[in-house]
Amino acid sequence: MNPINAIVISQEKETLLILKKFGEDNAMIMEIIGDAHCISDGTALLKAKKPDLIFLDIVFKDDLFFEMLEQLDFSIPKLVFISAEKEYAIKAFKHNAIDFLLKPTDFNAIILAVYKVIKRREMERSYQNHKINSINILNSASQSNDYVAVAFLEKIELIPMAEIIFCKADGKYTVFVLSNGSNIMSSRNLGEYTTILDNSHFFRIHHSYIINLRHIVKISKKDGYFCELSNGIILSVAKRRQDDFNKFIKLKE
Repeated sequence: MNPINAIVISQEKETLLILKKFGEDNAMIMEIIGDAHCISDGTALLKAKKPDLIFLDIVFKDDLFFEMLEQLDFSIPKLVFISAEKEYAIKAFKHNAIDFLLKPTDFNAIILAVYKVIKRREMERSYQNHKINSINILNSASQSNDYVAVAFLEKIELIPMAEIIFCKADGKYTVFVLSNGSNIMSSRNLGEYTTILDNSHFFRIHHSYIINLRHIVKISKKDGYFCELSNGIILSVAKRRQDDFNKFIKLKE
């Protein structure tokens, strides 16, 4: 089991010290990967680190932080609220908190909260695996129709392969960049799509990128290979893939 990656947003130094000590003593189940003392810094940290869990020990003046969470292009972290005010639990569970910890916080309360997060994550992964099986069936059925089925969180989308400009790795996720200007996130990693996408038009030019040859506007061979795509993005072909790419292009000429 991989440990839960957590960040702490707290104005209280004591809260941070308790959680860091807990993380050090229980490294097998949780790691504190960052902390912030205010909402703006916490938001930046959240987007940079993409944690599994956020400990919140801070007073919110409005709901802007939670509205931002709903707009994330990656899986929304689980929330555990910490407060000395019992009444704050109402706000916590209004925003789908996994748990609410009343100060003074002890290790037993933290470990129960973390195990709740682990349990929720296991349930979601079980559901995700079931959904991926459904996706595999859809992909098998839709390949002849030139569509790819993409799953993320609670939704599944069928995307015409012709509309995909390129796919890029984003950690354990994949982002599909489409010709209509939209981006669609998938919960599957980029490597899995090398066998799903039509191999007569899609080529993995780099560890992090698969491009659609139908959207290549220009190829520059000066100081390496660079592909200019229909949306203006320029991507380089990894040196070790250049020979295969050159052969692939020639096959299509």
